[in-house]
Amino acid sequence: MGSQSKINLSYIAGFLDGDGSLMLQIKKRKDSKLKRRFMCTICFYQDSRHEKSLYWIRKILGIGYISRRNDGMTELRINGFKQTKEILHKLMPFIRFKKEQAKALYDAANLLNHKDSRLLNKKDLLKLANLIITIQKNNYVTRKKKTKADILKILDLIP
Repeated sequence: MGSQSKINLSYIAGFLDGDGSLMLQIKKRKDSKLKRRFMCTICFYQDSRHEKSLYWIRKILGIGYISRRNDGMTELRINGFKQTKEILHKLMPFIRFKKEQAKALYDAANLLNHKDSRLLNKKDLLKLANLIITIQKNNYVTRKKKTKADILKILDLIP
């Protein structure tokens, strides 16, 4: 990963606190036995007229992909359990406003990075469901949030 001085990491953490989001999602799948997969994402947003800062963040972190949206916004997305865990570990000391979400996403990424999805037991799935709720309740979301019951149903933890 690029030049990761404390100053650079603190700037990136501040950017994440203000113009970023942390997401732990369950994606439905039809092509696998489990019918679902987990996804950890760190996302930074910026008006496309000022997107240079996203390229700088990507250079410093050495990871992610940048895309322009149709609404005039550009985003830098970082996906993956290992990558999310590593980046959050470095940014955590500097994150102020999204500390609870960052800790929850870090814990989820750590669990998912160390355990194959097919080997997740009921306790692991309940923990992940609670982490999703923790992140979700602290995030601003334009779409309807899933309830805990919805999440438990997707995870086959309730009939």
